Amino acid sequence: MTMADENLDDVLLIERERWPDGPPHELFRRMRSECPVHWTSRVPEFPESAGFWSITTADDVYTVSRDWRTYSSERGGIVAVTAGFPLELMRAMFIGMDPPKHDRIKALFQAGFTPKRIAGHEAEIRRIVVDVLDRLEGHESCDLVVDVGQAAVSRVIGSFMGIPPEDDAIWAEMMNATLGASDPDLNPDGVQGAIEKTVPEIFERCSKMIAERRENPTDDLTSVLVHAEINGEKLEEHEIVMGFFLLVAAGNDSTKATYASGMRALLENPDQLQLLLDDPSLIPSAVEESLRMFPAFAHFRRTAACDTELNGQEIKEGEKVVMWYVSSNRDATRYEDPDRFDVTRNPEHQAFGAGGRHFCLGTALARLELKILFDETLARYPEMRLDGRPEFVESAFLNQLKTLPVRLG
Repeated sequence: MTMADENLDDVLLIERERWPDGPPHELFRRMRSECPVHWTSRVPEFPESAGFWSITTADDVYTVSRDWRTYSSERGGIVAVTAGFPLELMRAMFIGMDPPKHDRIKALFQAGFTPKRIAGHEAEIRRIVVDVLDRLEGHESCDLVVDVGQAAVSRVIGSFMGIPPEDDAIWAEMMNATLGASDPDLNPDGVQGAIEKTVPEIFERCSKMIAERRENPTDDLTSVLVHAEINGEKLEEHEIVMGFFLLVAAGNDSTKATYASGMRALLENPDQLQLLLDDPSLIPSAVEESLRMFPAFAHFRRTAACDTELNGQEIKEGEKVVMWYVSSNRDATRYEDPDRFDVTRNPEHQAFGAGGRHFCLGTALARLELKILFDETLARYPEMRLDGRPEFVESAFLNQLKTLPVRLG
């Protein structure tokens, strides 16, 4: 049976076999056309997990994103399958909260992530990226994911949070193991192992940093969290830890993911690569096209807070509602020839969410990092080419490569 013959009612969307090479775009194309609000009845790898609704069009993702009263972030978790990750920890991150608490806590972070403040870090971020590329001197090949993307973004977010450079690799490994818990390369201990082993280590290391900031305040974001007050009350320890976790996790994962996938697209589309080499002013447009086609996170989830209807489909209170950005960003009603990588397109997209209160806090930082990473990589290695088969992380949540082998010249 081909994909075109398959009954969509029988499709179990996040079966491992459907995601060996990243998102199943052909399937999402059919769903947008034939069943834009689709029910997955069960998750084979997690039989205890309830089914979920998949939201696949850009318009519907926009609707769900902006209606927090109907579609709650706090009620049931933020991913399709929580796999035993404690709900109370998700609710301690502002991404897992609803207003008014969400708005108060997110406001603590926003002052550190305004476009003006982020722009003030441009020289330091460029220095970090150049330093990472300098380490490749004398090498004929490298892995762009590990040797460039991971190394650069870990130091950038580490500098914001006050993590010493010598600990970058440790934090990156812990974040990869937690977020990519289903991938045996990133997390040999399995999902439960990540919950029982890695999460406690994150708490332990973070608690040590919190204690240090209480004793000796600094100007980093960890210190901001420790000393912040909301209505005269300081954040509880687990809220500080999970705020820290959210920033370090997103900082390690999202930019690295889109950088690697964007570089792969350039290397596989030499005409598009040549456009950037001839005219580097197109790099910001290439960044937006990379974000559109390769959003770092395949989905986020809400929970219906009441009985409702979306695009003609009834949804019951308590049911999971999963917004698939890897689908909405290729919606043919929004983009002409949506599966074509076009560095001149400069599109709007939903890689940072579709607006509303949960729009990504780190948007300005991610855009600046990606611009600098593309700029410096292409200037240094204009003759770069693929040197083997890239491999995807085994995940229906993380939309990213775990290897991207290249020849540097």
